[in-house]
Amino acid sequence: MTDTPTAAPAPIEGIDGWHAHVYYDPATTRARAAVLRGWVEEGFNVMLGRWHDVKVGPHPQAMYQILFKNADFPRLVPFLALNRMGLDVLVHPNTDDEYADHMDHALWLGRTLLLDGSMLKHRG
Repeated sequence: MTDTPTAAPAPIEGIDGWHAHVYYDPATTRARAAVLRGWVEEGFNVMLGRWHDVKVGPHPQAMYQILFKNADFPRLVPFLALNRMGLDVLVHPNTDDEYADHMDHALWLGRTLLLDGSMLKHRG
C-alpha cells in the first residue's frame, strides 16, 4: 500500500462510464439472466449489450453487458446487488486503462470470477 494515490485515469463519463457484466450458464441460468435483464431495461436508463452464450474477451463464461452513466450508479448497483438472483456480476469503470478497470478497480456481486487479463490494454 502506498501513501499517495496512483495517477488518475481518464475520467469516468458518458453512457458507457460504467459496465456491469451479468454472467450466466446458457443451459441452467439464462432464464434468470433474462428476467434480470428485463427488470434493468424497464427500470433504468442504460444500454444493454448482446447476449454472449460463449466466452468472449476476458470473460470466463457467458454474459451480457450493461452500460450506464455515473448518475445511475447509486440506483443500479444496489439494485443488481439485491436482485441478481444468484448470478455473478462484475461492475467496473470504463476509462482508458482496460486492464486496471477489469482487474484492479472492479466490484464483484456474487463470486469473483477469474478474468483473462492478458487480452486487456494497459494505459500508457
